[in-house]
Amino acid sequence: MFTGIVEEVGTVKGVIPDSRCGKIRIKASKVLEGTKIGDSICVNGVCLTVVSFDGDGFTADVMPETLSRTNLGELKYGDPVDLERAMAADGRFGGHIVAGHIDGTGRITEIRPDGNAVRVRISAASDILRFIIEKGSIAIDGISLTVADVTENDFSVSLIPHTAGETILLRKRAGDKVNLENDMVGKYIWKFMHGDKAEAGNGRELSMDFLAENGFL
Repeated sequence: MFTGIVEEVGTVKGVIPDSRCGKIRIKASKVLEGTKIGDSICVNGVCLTVVSFDGDGFTADVMPETLSRTNLGELKYGDPVDLERAMAADGRFGGHIVAGHIDGTGRITEIRPDGNAVRVRISAASDILRFIIEKGSIAIDGISLTVADVTENDFSVSLIPHTAGETILLRKRAGDKVNLENDMVGKYIWKFMHGDKAEAGNGRELSMDFLAENGFL
């Protein structure tokens, strides 16, 4: 589990393709401290497993499912990436619950000044937007951010100077793809309310009768 508080910006040293999957090598320093083979590191919001180390970085496997749902397949040598180690049991919970399991991607449509912050607007598919609420949480390329507003087609967040300086989001531009992970709590509530019938449009209503039938009253 992660918190969405990026620890450092690493650099892609190489992407090794192998059919539809491969390996990614990343230069880093802080996230290597205390990290062992088999540990998890969040790379642009994607939970990856460390399979080897070299002098100044680590290597992780990337499977087809990861490439199909994220922007990792577009990375090239020299690209910056957001990095975070898995949360320590005695650590502070500074962001929100982030699993490192990407729900899909969005596209930056606007970056503009917003007082002492910078507002970033991102378009996304309806199956992602339905879980996004104003003042709720969203992980963008692994960064825990608060949603400023949401429409039928997009949403926006504001970055304070510290977040902007410690992450890669403002190094991107309009049209760039970003990894999105919805708030886990919202996804579980949706599943509880709609079950397997959600895709067919036959979701169940959360009512007093439903709660009583399932032992909550």
